[in-house]
Amino acid sequence: MNARTALAKWLGTLGPEQLTALLEERDLPFAAEYRRITTLRELAEHLLTDESVGQGLMAGTAGELELLASIAALALERHGPVAGGEADDGPRYPWQQRKPVAAVEPADRLVPERDVLAWFEPGEKRQRAEHTLARLRERALLLPAPKGELALPPLLHVRAAGFDGYGRTADRLLTHAFNAPEVKRIAANLFGEGAARTRDQAQELITALLADPARVRALLADAPARALDLLDHLVPGPPLLRTHCFVDRYGAQHAGPDAKYAFREGGSGDEGTDWLAVRGLLVPVGLDLVELPYEVARALRDEGAAPAPRLEPEPFTATAPLPSGWQGEGGTAAAAAAWRAELVLRALAAQPVAIRKAGGIAVRDTRRLAKAAGADEADTRLWLDLAVNAGLAAPQDDEPAPAVRGRRNSKAPKPSARLLPSDRYDAWAGAPAAGKLLPVLAAWAVVPEVFSHWPDPDETPVALTSPSDGGAVTLRTGVLRALATLPDGQGLTREARGYAELLSLAAWFQPALRAHLAGDGIGTLTGGDELLDRLAATLEEAALLGVVAHGALTPVGRALCRLLEAGAAHHYPAVPGAGADPSARGSEGLGEDLAHRPALAQAVTALREALYAALPAPSVTARFQSDLTATVTGAPAPALADLLSSVGDIESEGHAVVWRITATSVRRALDAGWVADELLDRLAEVSERNTPLPQPLAYTIKDTARTHGQLKVVRSACCIRSDDTALIAEVAQARGLTRLRLRRIAPTVLISTAPPEETLSALRTAGYAPTQEAETGTTLLDRAPAERARSLLPTLDQAHPLYGEPTRGVPASARTLAAQLLSTPG
Repeated sequence: MNARTALAKWLGTLGPEQLTALLEERDLPFAAEYRRITTLRELAEHLLTDESVGQGLMAGTAGELELLASIAALALERHGPVAGGEADDGPRYPWQQRKPVAAVEPADRLVPERDVLAWFEPGEKRQRAEHTLARLRERALLLPAPKGELALPPLLHVRAAGFDGYGRTADRLLTHAFNAPEVKRIAANLFGEGAARTRDQAQELITALLADPARVRALLADAPARALDLLDHLVPGPPLLRTHCFVDRYGAQHAGPDAKYAFREGGSGDEGTDWLAVRGLLVPVGLDLVELPYEVARALRDEGAAPAPRLEPEPFTATAPLPSGWQGEGGTAAAAAAWRAELVLRALAAQPVAIRKAGGIAVRDTRRLAKAAGADEADTRLWLDLAVNAGLAAPQDDEPAPAVRGRRNSKAPKPSARLLPSDRYDAWAGAPAAGKLLPVLAAWAVVPEVFSHWPDPDETPVALTSPSDGGAVTLRTGVLRALATLPDGQGLTREARGYAELLSLAAWFQPALRAHLAGDGIGTLTGGDELLDRLAATLEEAALLGVVAHGALTPVGRALCRLLEAGAAHHYPAVPGAGADPSARGSEGLGEDLAHRPALAQAVTALREALYAALPAPSVTARFQSDLTATVTGAPAPALADLLSSVGDIESEGHAVVWRITATSVRRALDAGWVADELLDRLAEVSERNTPLPQPLAYTIKDTARTHGQLKVVRSACCIRSDDTALIAEVAQARGLTRLRLRRIAPTVLISTAPPEETLSALRTAGYAPTQEAETGTTLLDRAPAERARSLLPTLDQAHPLYGEPTRGVPASARTLAAQLLSTPG
């Protein structure tokens, strides 16, 4: 039975949930460009393609890839090479292969399972290997085969050499990197001056030497210890090293794909890399990047030893003991995150902001929101972006202005857009802190952007950017999974070695990151400056959200990691968990989306419970003091926060939130409709332990109320009236009000040339406390209508965002496709 038929038959034995999980990992139906896949046989054919297998490989760990590479090497040894599988064909990484190659039938290249298991010691290691093999079968990276045999997808047979961590061949590297003088120089170093008269002769001599393992080993007998240390790191792979041995031959600052390189005058300053480079053992592939040729690694690997795939990551060494109470600090950070996000969205609800035509929110509007919320400007941008991705805020187009009469060809102006709280905001605002943070954390986990990292230093950061960092979720997932391996009681140190270990381990869990890593000057895998900056920003965001504390995952962070492991990121811009009832507990109110995805539902439930365990119940009382402050320990309940924010201004945050109550803030409460006695009664009700309000606080409220409303702004004609004639005379002469052009028309009445709203604002700025009065004499309250936009958060079963709506008749989601395939015969 050929591989396609066997795979189709096996697919028919899967349940809906198993098949859905496989399709989501392979990004179907989008990865097939929404081509119709109507039978399991067609699905099997697609799953065997290089593109689909590559998608599956990148979803595994480096341990799984190493095991598959070792099996592929064993198949290569047993059955010989296949056409198109030479190491110097195609890109560096096997899953990037796009060049058509001859068909390979996996059923003709089977490997005995017992030979693979023999690589592992009996006991725990062999059991782990058996478990890994079973997991690879579930993911169709090991194909259905006769009992006791292992069958690999065609891609792994074709790319066996490159997949095993080798670089490209010396001939290919030399051809692409150098002009004739550099090739001749290498030949002279190896064979003496005059050994070759032409470039072709020189390159033939070099490649012939490197192709002979005995001659390579003899050459290295005289190598300095530093060079041998570097080879120890490069030979197992990846074959890349960061160095400064070479410069662009034409002086360019940025090397393109066709760049040529020359040796740096005086060398790089590192004895080992310079020794290897001048002998052609390291060849440049970038301005600061070199590659170890295939032949060198092949000559230095111990081919006689049995493969030893490592199915578990290397442990961290850059660790430090965690301080006592570190988990409590994580909980405090999470509570503060929920509170700050609420303040920013509350400020947005009070005064929505315009969206620029060029995209994003103007810096001045972000600063206004930050000031109103008492938050840092950078954090405010983060809360806004996460709120939009969590469906708590959304843009809304305003109504266009009517067309001008008499102009037939005139176009109506394009409607402006504003950012508003969504129709999900009000339920969210009334939820406990744990319920508030759930959608924010779920959105942070899956959004393809590191919002705190702004790559262009010459460009001003703005909020409401379009997520476009394809590697952000990969980096975030790798970091969280790596930190989850830390021993209990240990955290990662905040130093270069700790970051390097974290990146290396993150790449073990997310092999796609390996393309961004290379050896540094001491052979340690690390990333470029931009990757390190994105890593630092990711860790800062994680600490801000209470996911990481002191370099270790908090319980909330571990639950969030499990959500990512359950495949939450496959559904973006849908956010698993963001649509759940924010006031529910346990597995209640998760929504219809998660009802058909038990693994995701379980992960969301675990995250919700971790948040409730980490965040204490919100406080419903405050401690009022004689210095006119109100202090709430922990996170305040929404009703308490609304009350205190209406009568005071937030002065500080942290383990407790402190409001400062002043005559100005009391006037603001009175402007909004509060009455002094009602306000005093309500504050007394929330006073901690029913303690009476301090006298200075009561006097401040009563004294402010006594003068409040003495000035009346008449809406119809924008008059200012007051029974106090002396006050009217004072206002008429006030210098700060000259722009209103006030004119006294009666002993108790002034008129203003400015509209009522502007007149009210000017009077309040000048230190007066006016109220607005309707034509009937009724006092009008300063309350803006609650505007809400429709939430744009899609469901998990909607079309893939990058491709738009699917072809007619093609299902939009993996779950729908799985149901159709399992119900279709054949």
